[in-house]
Amino acid sequence: MHNNALKNKSLVASRFECAGDSGADHVRSLLTTSASPIANSDVPIDYRTEPSKYHHWSLKFDGAVATLAMNVDENAGLKPGYKLKLNSYDLGVDIELHDAVNRVRFEHPEVRTVVVTSSKDRIFCSGANIFMLGVSSHAWKVNFCKFTNETRNGLEDSSEHSGLKFLAAINGACAGGGYELALACDQIVLIDDRSSAVSLPEVPLLGVLPGTGGLTRVTDKRHVRHDLADIFCTTTEGVRGQKAKDWRLVDELAKPAVFAEKVQQRALQLAAKSDRPADGKGVSLSRVERVDEPDALRYLHVTVDIDRARRSAVFTVKAPVGPQPETIAAIEAAGAAWWPLAMARELDDAILSMRTNELDIGTWIWKTEGDAAAVLASDATLLKHQDHWLVRETIGLIRRTLSRIDVSSRTLFSLIEPGSCFAGTFLEIALACDRSYMLALPDDAVRAPTITVAEANFGLFPMATNQSRLARRFYEEVTPIEAVRSQSGVALDADAALALGLITFAPDDIDWADEVRIALEERAAMSPDALTGMEANLRFNGKENMATRIFGRLTAWQNWIFQRPNAVGEKGALKLYGKGEKAQFDFNRV
Repeated sequence: MHNNALKNKSLVASRFECAGDSGADHVRSLLTTSASPIANSDVPIDYRTEPSKYHHWSLKFDGAVATLAMNVDENAGLKPGYKLKLNSYDLGVDIELHDAVNRVRFEHPEVRTVVVTSSKDRIFCSGANIFMLGVSSHAWKVNFCKFTNETRNGLEDSSEHSGLKFLAAINGACAGGGYELALACDQIVLIDDRSSAVSLPEVPLLGVLPGTGGLTRVTDKRHVRHDLADIFCTTTEGVRGQKAKDWRLVDELAKPAVFAEKVQQRALQLAAKSDRPADGKGVSLSRVERVDEPDALRYLHVTVDIDRARRSAVFTVKAPVGPQPETIAAIEAAGAAWWPLAMARELDDAILSMRTNELDIGTWIWKTEGDAAAVLASDATLLKHQDHWLVRETIGLIRRTLSRIDVSSRTLFSLIEPGSCFAGTFLEIALACDRSYMLALPDDAVRAPTITVAEANFGLFPMATNQSRLARRFYEEVTPIEAVRSQSGVALDADAALALGLITFAPDDIDWADEVRIALEERAAMSPDALTGMEANLRFNGKENMATRIFGRLTAWQNWIFQRPNAVGEKGALKLYGKGEKAQFDFNRV
């Protein structure tokens, strides 16, 4: 692409003005190659990958600095019907990004700064592929945005909790989701070549919003003045050079001749703030093994059983079995097979697979299985060694996986039955649920299920609100939280758990089956749209911060806008983009 074009248009607006393309004709041919929305494919999406299978990213390591370079293969889209031109991305690109960051976290503890950049000349990233969005179902678009949100939030999570810093080295034009990726980094360096610009052109060009936190990070994180942010988000050409720095859209400018030097300098400065160990022994992340059945997913520590008639799935998470590592040396020797790490990776994969591939399964029922003492012993090991980099990264993975449960648009019920082990870390699952049912067996102390509160429940795995789930549950009121803390370590039966407010219902064995069945049937009969809105509002009932705004307000707004005719109608901006036709808007404000 020529410099003049970059000066006069945003990268998104000129995305398809590539060699050999004929503009609108090329767009029409792309849109007509897919007869139905891409999410209707029968091929399930697999989130498991590894660097040898990457199409779009490369990783290089140089001591404390790793370089994660984007070089999207335009012909390797996850679904048919579009080409990933000019470093535009789809879900497949972000699946690789998610995997690559996890590789750095666990396999390369010596890395303190990750430089996120592009291998393409004069192009950093042009954001989410517009034609992918144009041929996607509504559900696909929303799930895509949610996963990209989680991936970008994960960069910030690692920076805050693990000392892994991220530097965006914008070496070319940067638009939409590309700039949102940069915004998720700790710092941004923009090449000052008189053409490269940053932009969020979704509103003027597509009639939608920057769907992965762009609006929120511009204000909450980078503190761009709101009137300047208004200009920035409603212009297509973006902002470049000194103005981009003055407006706080980037941290530093660098001429092409010194760009690499400036990036390295900034990366090392960030690395100096980290305590990740230069001599740490990395853990190889072996493939998560899974058996796929028509109505089940089976892992070593997690199973998912699907009841299609009732539109529900039972997630069963299993406690560790047998002797477990207690020392750092033993933990390092266990590697990816260490139970907390292995369990969290399996659970993460199960959640992502079910969210993407099983849209009709609206209720997730959570169960646990095994010895509660084994879960509590594992928690004790995590707490004892929480300052060690590998344990810290494992805690981070569990934290982010539990957060996926919080933000999943599914009804969440926990069933606490004989053989359950909702203790410590596993109790977090029950606390994340919309309701919890615990079987009361006052006359059978041997079979009666119990739950156990532990130190891990008081802040080891904070929600997106930075609160523990107990603090969220009790609105940070001191009296009920201290009442629960006073029973820490005690195996609580149904009556005790109900009295402390830790469960919702405690039916006895006579009423159990009917009460659970009726509750599930009633839930399945309700509007999934209304439930999604209600559940999200009730789960995040406390503090607001940047993360909750991204997942709450912005996700809700984008969900609505993605269904409006102004965006996705036959004459909507997203549908007509690139066809040479002007969008026709309903100008009523609602």
